[in-house]
Amino acid sequence: MTDPIADMLIRIKNAQAAKKVVVSFGYSKIKFEIAKILENKGYLGTIERYGRKNGRFFEAELLYDKSGGPKISGARRVSKSSRRVYKGWREIYAPFGGMGLAIYSTPKGLKTDREARKEKVGGELLLEIW
Repeated sequence: MTDPIADMLIRIKNAQAAKKVVVSFGYSKIKFEIAKILENKGYLGTIERYGRKNGRFFEAELLYDKSGGPKISGARRVSKSSRRVYKGWREIYAPFGGMGLAIYSTPKGLKTDREARKEKVGGELLLEIW
């Protein structure tokens, strides 16, 4: 697997299409931090980490709205291994007119689009979720 973040997004989308309750991922710091941001913003439910050493993984609870539709209607990996996308803090925008969420990798850690603009720090645009 060449892009674990893209694999994480696809797993979430596929699990929600199949109406699953939880989805599991192999553990890495960046994927776990992305999942924690999505949990804090209300896109995912509780996140639990399991295992030790090489057998580590984590599970995330998937959330659905009252009509049964998934909370995450779409996700897009922006910066890829073939094309990195960097934005200065003045260029940072809110996806879908403020209805979505963008996650940036900044020198101060992973930040959402709003946090990065507020702290006046730019970085690599990892993904967008709406």
